[in-house]
Amino acid sequence: MKKTYLIKYVFLLLFLFSATAVFAQSGAISGKVVDETNQPLPGATVTVKGTQQGVGTDVNGNYRLTNVSGTVTLQISFVGYKTVEKIVSVSGNVTVNVNLLPVPNDLNEVVVIGYGTEKKKDLTGSIATVTAKDFNTGDVTTPEQLIQGKVAGVSIISNDGSPGSGSQILIRGGASVNGSNQPLIVIDGVPLSNDAISGASNPLDLINPNDIATFSILKDASAAAIYGNRASNGVIIITTKKGKAGKPVINFSTQLSVSKLTKEAPVLSASQFRSYIKAYGDSAQIAQLGTANTDWQKQIYQTAVSNDNNLSVSGTTGILPYRVSVGYDDQNGILKTNTLNRYTVGLNLSPSFFTDHLKIDLNFLGSQQKQRFPNPGAIGAANSFNPTYPVYSGNKNFGGYYEILDPTSADGLKSLAPLNPLGLLEEEQNRSTAYRGIGSLAVDYKLHFFPDLHVNVSYGYDGSNGSGYTDFPAYAASQFPGTKDANGVLQQGSNTKYKSTVGNTTLDGHLSYSHDFKSAKSHVDAVAGYSDQNFSTTTYNYATYFGNGEVNPTTIPTYATGIGQYDLTSIYGRLNYAYDDKYLLTGTVRSDVSTRFAPGIRTATFPSVAGAWVLSNEDFLKGNKTLTNLKLRVGWGKTGNEDGIGDYEYLSDYSLSSTTAQYQLGNTFYQYLRPGAFYPGRTWEQTATTNAGIDYGFLNGRISGSVDFYYRTTEHLLATISEPALTNFANSIIANVGNMQDKGVEFNITGELIASKDISWTANINMTINRNKITNLTLINGQSTNGLPTGGISGGVGTTIQINQVGLTKYSFLTYQQVYGANGKPLEGVYVDKNGDGQITSADLVANHSPDPQEYFGFNSDFRCKKMEHRLFCTRKLGELCI
Repeated sequence: MKKTYLIKYVFLLLFLFSATAVFAQSGAISGKVVDETNQPLPGATVTVKGTQQGVGTDVNGNYRLTNVSGTVTLQISFVGYKTVEKIVSVSGNVTVNVNLLPVPNDLNEVVVIGYGTEKKKDLTGSIATVTAKDFNTGDVTTPEQLIQGKVAGVSIISNDGSPGSGSQILIRGGASVNGSNQPLIVIDGVPLSNDAISGASNPLDLINPNDIATFSILKDASAAAIYGNRASNGVIIITTKKGKAGKPVINFSTQLSVSKLTKEAPVLSASQFRSYIKAYGDSAQIAQLGTANTDWQKQIYQTAVSNDNNLSVSGTTGILPYRVSVGYDDQNGILKTNTLNRYTVGLNLSPSFFTDHLKIDLNFLGSQQKQRFPNPGAIGAANSFNPTYPVYSGNKNFGGYYEILDPTSADGLKSLAPLNPLGLLEEEQNRSTAYRGIGSLAVDYKLHFFPDLHVNVSYGYDGSNGSGYTDFPAYAASQFPGTKDANGVLQQGSNTKYKSTVGNTTLDGHLSYSHDFKSAKSHVDAVAGYSDQNFSTTTYNYATYFGNGEVNPTTIPTYATGIGQYDLTSIYGRLNYAYDDKYLLTGTVRSDVSTRFAPGIRTATFPSVAGAWVLSNEDFLKGNKTLTNLKLRVGWGKTGNEDGIGDYEYLSDYSLSSTTAQYQLGNTFYQYLRPGAFYPGRTWEQTATTNAGIDYGFLNGRISGSVDFYYRTTEHLLATISEPALTNFANSIIANVGNMQDKGVEFNITGELIASKDISWTANINMTINRNKITNLTLINGQSTNGLPTGGISGGVGTTIQINQVGLTKYSFLTYQQVYGANGKPLEGVYVDKNGDGQITSADLVANHSPDPQEYFGFNSDFRCKKMEHRLFCTRKLGELCI
């Protein structure tokens, strides 16, 4: 069992316990709460059962309850440990010390699933849960980093490592081509929008990881189909931390991190460059050598120091459990000028009334994030800029930065020469400010006359506002030769603003029923509900201004704003049946209506069914002290996807042309209305998944894990296709064409390797193998196709480096095959003539490799020796190609 010593001593580094003792003649209960090794458990909850009276233990595990009389039942709990109840007769002051024991692979652990909870032992789908005690620690700045490498089938790959850049999250490889491959993320019942936030490279970065309590990952369709419309790529349910019963507990943590470039790109130093040019260059090249010795990579990189600070207060005032938190995160990137400052606030109120018949849960997460983005072109420039040139020129030209000049050119700069790397960074001001607020209010009422039935109504909101600007001074070398103004005069410098707002509201109501039919050895629970979601995005359009303040006439927007909006309405239901704790059956269905599709084809239904057989509860295994848990699972389900398409593309809309596309009548130019591309027949991308799994446990949970096999097919694939001439108002459009399949296996094992009073060691290994293949890319199966080019790169309009083609992995790279010399080094510009026609043409391109990993592994270790703890997590990806 992993010990929660981060919570004990690091996260509670400056933990303060505030208690006001209220003495009464009735008496008091005090004592100490310790773990299985007699170490104190700070933050454990001690309550008088059946009342709101309770406290939290202090940093030494001590507690004190006052104004207690008679015989009461104490309930002591802590995350990851078995809850203990003790009956105490109070007469005066009483001392009650408690030892809590860890729960190895607790099968009674409650897991958050769609629109409810379920005990781990009753799950039939492929669902993984990670709680706070198992989160990754260290320099964690975005929520997904908490579970990186923790869950089989979940690939989390950092985008570029810069502050706020976020990660690519794939569950079982993703199920789409042009649609989104990101999983649906639900926070406290609010499904988040996948729309980008202006000025924030990663929307999740606006959420403080310190406010998160648990992750539930719904990986297969039988588990995720209850979310139907947006669940093709899996679902991640995030639950934030709640208030606890008891007097105020104050937690403060601060973390300092230092980042540094571990290895520079292997380029020639100034002395090596001089030696090479003098040995092999001509007189003109030798004459261009400078006298400086500049390491350009050292000029653009820095040792980055960051700090993260969090403060929270939780407890109960009267009948109101609460938790309030604030955070400040100051990050600096290793590339100069890359900064991020994040301010966050969190609030949870969770009162209950009428002896817990009426429960209210109010949650709010708010944040402000300010960023400065660096110019990534500085990295390439640092690798190619002449190391014999100095950083600064000694004059005011181009801001004082040394540039490679050509007296014969109009602007004085040498054509195609790289620009000063440090100048590229420091002369660009690319700054943004983003705000995000996620709030939810849920009311749950357990009927007094029928307590098996609950009525739940919730409202959620996810809103964001992002804005920023990019500014280049007129003297910056990157702004030459310039752009012509309204008078035809070249102007340098630019200032461009951007802004957008995103709003997402969710109104949900459902009934839930749960009952044990003891005479029939059966348990039934059911959910039926209705959901309405509204998504809206407003983009503000601005003109660009030159460095002298004049407007660039070619950038005047036609419209001041652009508004996108669509609605999702759904009805859903789930039925769980368990017989004798041995045989489990789950069925779900969801019907969705989306306004992104044309009337008449807006509705889709997503069903699922799953079953499980708990062999360890059969007579032939019950009581076995070696194999203590064995469950077989099988499930099938269908989910949908609509992300990646426009809100109104089923309509033939008309828009006003831009100022650069006007029609001349006489001496006057007029903007005109022009039609946009449309595709009225587009419908849901649908994914069906079959999953078979085994959950196992040995030695009462000291060794536990699971193995899952899955097969997934996607039909009505959303893909960008070319349109024949005269058939539409664009040369390409996203259409439903083709099919794709994924198949794979996941393996997960956790072992409590050492469990003693002074030393414990828990380790986990998880592995995933995923194979993806496109099986069709035409409207009619069996038709031939040359594939769909994608992955645009520089070098001209329409230049691509990837392809989606039948028989290949999605987004396969399409490149020439390099020829290597006898010394093993590539021969520049020499490629394999695949068809043997004596020339290198597009017919010699080879489709190979994929940017998605084919295999990925995770290893986690938690080692403790007395009061010292060491945590380690490692990830490894194989089979992907990064360019």
